[in-house]
Amino acid sequence: MAITDGNNRPGNRPFVRGPKRFVEEPYKVNERILAQKVRVVGENIKVDVYPTSVAIKLAQEQGLDLVEISPNADPPVCKVVDYSKFKYEQKKKQKEIKSHAQKTILKEIRFGPNTDDHDFNFKVKHGENFLKEGAKVKAYVHFAGRSIVYKERGEILLLKFATALEELGKVEQMPKLEGKRMYLLMTPKSKK
Repeated sequence: MAITDGNNRPGNRPFVRGPKRFVEEPYKVNERILAQKVRVVGENIKVDVYPTSVAIKLAQEQGLDLVEISPNADPPVCKVVDYSKFKYEQKKKQKEIKSHAQKTILKEIRFGPNTDDHDFNFKVKHGENFLKEGAKVKAYVHFAGRSIVYKERGEILLLKFATALEELGKVEQMPKLEGKRMYLLMTPKSKK
């Protein structure tokens, strides 16, 4: 029988920490700026080209950081700013851009090869609503069992569906058979 203390009981593995992860900063700051000369911009600074060491001293005199904002320019452009505040504002801008990006939604409508008129009209109404909301519509005919012999019925049904919705949407992909399903893809027409 092994003698153990309270923390190291048999069956418990000792806690091992992994290597500390170094987070890569998106911008070069102060001494990390490698260029010999930089163009300096910012508040209370005369916009001009300075040697990097002088630019860093100018920033430190104001209690701020020198941040390289345009490394590909000749010479690189640096801004005198509080780095943590600058990073926060950049993150905020990225979030705002992301929120304004348009998200495409894909809605599916399923038919059978023998769908009758009432069901067809009901599904056309759904398609209209989806296109009005700005979503893409993927209509498909599912061929179960031996109904695959009615491929042309499925194609006619999908083309009829597309013509019923031609005022609201345009066909992005014509009917195409993949396995036991025939697809048609429609996108909403841009609003004028």
